[in-house]
Amino acid sequence: MIDATAVIHPTAVIEDGAVIGAGVRIGPYCIIGSDAAIGAGTILKSHVVVSGHTRMGRDNTIYPFATIGEDNQDLKYAGEPTQVEIGDRNKIRESVTIHRGTVQGGGITRIGSDNLLMVNAHVAHDCIVGNHCILANNATLGGHVIVDDYVIIGGMCAVHQFCVIGAHVMVGGCSGVAQDVPPFIIAQGNHASPNGVNTTGLQRRGFSKEAIHAIRNAYKVLYRSGKTLEEAKPEIAEIASVHAEVKPFHDFLVRSTRGLIR
Repeated sequence: MIDATAVIHPTAVIEDGAVIGAGVRIGPYCIIGSDAAIGAGTILKSHVVVSGHTRMGRDNTIYPFATIGEDNQDLKYAGEPTQVEIGDRNKIRESVTIHRGTVQGGGITRIGSDNLLMVNAHVAHDCIVGNHCILANNATLGGHVIVDDYVIIGGMCAVHQFCVIGAHVMVGGCSGVAQDVPPFIIAQGNHASPNGVNTTGLQRRGFSKEAIHAIRNAYKVLYRSGKTLEEAKPEIAEIASVHAEVKPFHDFLVRSTRGLIR
């Protein structure tokens, strides 16, 4: 179904069954598969491929040569009708690849809203990316990676499969992330290690001085006190009981399964 207000270039290929929303603009040489749905106001500039069971929200902008919903690169994948879901107002730049999920990994790759995926970024099967994130040029997420809200992943970074990156994290360029990254911190290097609290990012997002100070104290308990993780958890829980902003930090320690960067 193609909405009457959509504008489609004559060289674009729209397979029967595709759903094209109101005001969508599809540029030259784009290919939209039969199981895809493109939300209202979305722009596909040119040479964009949207395949598989892909659902895309409103007002996204997709730049040339991006590929969304294609077969993933997991060798166990056998053509099952797995999915990609994308929210609203994302900017997906040139040559970005977003692969569909696997049955073994839950069947879906999901990207939230208001994200910027820069040139040649790759989101592998079964990844979950939150809202307001930036993946810089050539950033790569292995399969099953979870990226929480307001994360920035620098250019040329690689994130190992099954890693979790907490909210408000800044991963410096050319880093290799092999374990989970707690919220609010800066991670850098290969393999990535903690480099303090992302103070500038927290200030930009409205965190108070008191909240940032409390987060710094929790960081020091985890990374500067010499305590083991099990020894640090109760002390961080105590800080979180007074400062609600620290609760995600404590909760992440419980949530982590791959171990934390050190």
